[in-house]
Amino acid sequence: MEELLVYAILLYQNIITEEMYQKRLNELFLKDIENEIFLKLEWETDINKAIIYIRTHINYQNINHEEFGKSLMEVLKKYYECCTSIEQFSEKMYLLWKSLPGEIQDKQPFFTLSYADDPLSWEDEKQTRFIYENMLNYYL
Repeated sequence: MEELLVYAILLYQNIITEEMYQKRLNELFLKDIENEIFLKLEWETDINKAIIYIRTHINYQNINHEEFGKSLMEVLKKYYECCTSIEQFSEKMYLLWKSLPGEIQDKQPFFTLSYADDPLSWEDEKQTRFIYENMLNYYL
């Protein structure tokens, strides 16, 4: 469920496309066709309702932070590699941090999303990239 939450949050933040979300949902459903949540989401045609359903049906107290983090960093790494500018990437990352579940916002590597762009204010792109790349490789 953590991976689906990652995809829902990233979709909501326009970091991934709806097609990417649907593809991953289909893969997860095929691995676990008995999962009622996956089945409900497979039938949901309104993407906004799907995101709301995921966000309201997850038990935030029991989130596996490592599983969530690995999934998040895997997708973000691809996004980072495709971004045309570090400013574009960092703007999205701060908004992403604000949309994460409160239970993990202040834990690493997630907290990095809230401050990694600070060096850009004194035009230090190299340090910003260093911070982001350490975050993206946190689980390696």
